[in-house]
Amino acid sequence: MMQISESYNQKNSLFNAMKRFIGAVNNMDQTVMVPSLLRDVPLDEAEDAKAVRTANGAAATNGYFQQDADMYSSYVLLKSIRNDIEWGVLQGDERRKEKAGVSTEAVAVTEDDLEKEFHFHLNGLHSVLSKLTRKANTLTTRYKEEIGCRN
Repeated sequence: MMQISESYNQKNSLFNAMKRFIGAVNNMDQTVMVPSLLRDVPLDEAEDAKAVRTANGAAATNGYFQQDADMYSSYVLLKSIRNDIEWGVLQGDERRKEKAGVSTEAVAVTEDDLEKEFHFHLNGLHSVLSKLTRKANTLTTRYKEEIGCRN
């Protein structure tokens, strides 16, 4: 029988991915003393706004962070996602659905597909959390560079 402590120590567990993300955002939040300094500071295109090449070679945004966004909007987004993870998203989802006019009816899923759907979303969530963690760490580093403070 596998002990609970073993599962929590796995490097690629969802729990640890969330812990790394929340830690990175908390570090970002403690480092960024004046968030308004992030306004109008463009994202570093090489690191932050990684473009995806389309078939014709044109660059497209990755969907999470717009290329014309500034560091402040990324800061606010990362903090918002952290709050959703810590406090739950039910209230936030309901607000978004009301704004978009979307009904709360769920699409029916057969029980055979539940395991596949779970693994699909688990892999996606882990991938997104890893990207957001890198984003928070990059924003913290960029903020330090902007104010002239380096480790």
